[in-house]
Amino acid sequence: MAISDKLIQTGYDYAKEIYAQYGVDIDKAMEKAAKLPVSMHCWQADDVIGCENADGGAKDGIATTGNYPGRARNADEIRSDADLAMSLIPGARKFNLHASYAELHGKKIDRDAYTIAEFQSWVDWAREKNVGLDFNPTYFGHAMVKDGFTLSSPDKAVRDFWIEHGKRCREIGEAFARQLGKTCVINYWMPDGMKDTPADTAAPRQRMIDSLDRIFERKIDEKLVLEGVESKLFALGLESYTVGSHELMLGYALTRGKMVTLDAGHFHPTEVISAKISACMQFLDHILLHVSRGVRWDSDHVITLDDELQNIMGEIIRNGYDERVCVALDFFDASINRVAAWVIGERNAQKAVLKAYLEPTGLLREAENNLDYSKRLALMEEVRTLPFSAVWDAYCARQNVPVGDSWIGVVKQYEKDVMSKRA
Repeated sequence: MAISDKLIQTGYDYAKEIYAQYGVDIDKAMEKAAKLPVSMHCWQADDVIGCENADGGAKDGIATTGNYPGRARNADEIRSDADLAMSLIPGARKFNLHASYAELHGKKIDRDAYTIAEFQSWVDWAREKNVGLDFNPTYFGHAMVKDGFTLSSPDKAVRDFWIEHGKRCREIGEAFARQLGKTCVINYWMPDGMKDTPADTAAPRQRMIDSLDRIFERKIDEKLVLEGVESKLFALGLESYTVGSHELMLGYALTRGKMVTLDAGHFHPTEVISAKISACMQFLDHILLHVSRGVRWDSDHVITLDDELQNIMGEIIRNGYDERVCVALDFFDASINRVAAWVIGERNAQKAVLKAYLEPTGLLREAENNLDYSKRLALMEEVRTLPFSAVWDAYCARQNVPVGDSWIGVVKQYEKDVMSKRA
């Protein structure tokens, strides 16, 4: 539904006056929101298949459900889909690649020998779009994942292969940063573990630590690259034991000067990462968030504008962590239009960022410091119904992206003209 410029202006004027009564300048809030980048993940476009081979790359290890037509089949189609999605999303962003999205062009190169050459087309595209690139080694979907192990494998040859992959990915991330002039965030997630209860939980973790130490032994300029290690509660086929638990990865980050990566779907269903942010930030310079939405056992649903998403962004903004927390999205849905999934998730993330900057944090903390918890609760509830939608509409209009739901027709037309013609 189209919203007229006059109606947008009327809503903006009303919202500006209302928010001002709470001490909030909506123009400053919009300026700040436009500077916090949210990293957009490439794997939503193609169901985490990748580009390594003519018929795809990482085929095993990640389960994507659904068979909606129009999946991107190669890097050019992923970039085309991303171009459209980014034209419909306000705010700052980066683009997040997995190593399995290397373009080999028929060459026989394995993951332990990748260089920037296999990603140069991505760099050229990112430069044209003026976005930075983030990166992830791909420790799944490969014959060298042996019996559920990579960096923690008892087989030295397996460990050495994946250690070398990690080292190559660091070099590629550095090249991204040097060419694009934007810091590259590299995230290390290894799905190592066992389906049933192991007799020895310690030895794989000792091997994991040693392997990571070997990957990170060369010092790297943090102005170019920030590195995070990500935990996992369980995975399919690894339900009883994961080597890289939250405690292991948090301990590693604390003792090695790395970021810990908190994924919204990698904890027990009663845990939320918004409750962990300020605790981790007492000890770490930076953390990385992978924002997704858990539904029962599945962790990677398209994010909605729910309480947890708002709490995540609220914890970042109200505590002044916006320059110390890296935000990336991590979901993949093949049951709906994949570009629409991108746009819905990214716009929701941007909504939550803007809404967090609009919070009258000073008033809330004043009431709290005065031990007036009644007023604090009352204000928190009143803030929920302030005219945020009017500010969001004005924000989108200022950034020259569709206001309201008018973007849906653009995606539907692209589906008809482009995606429907893909086999």
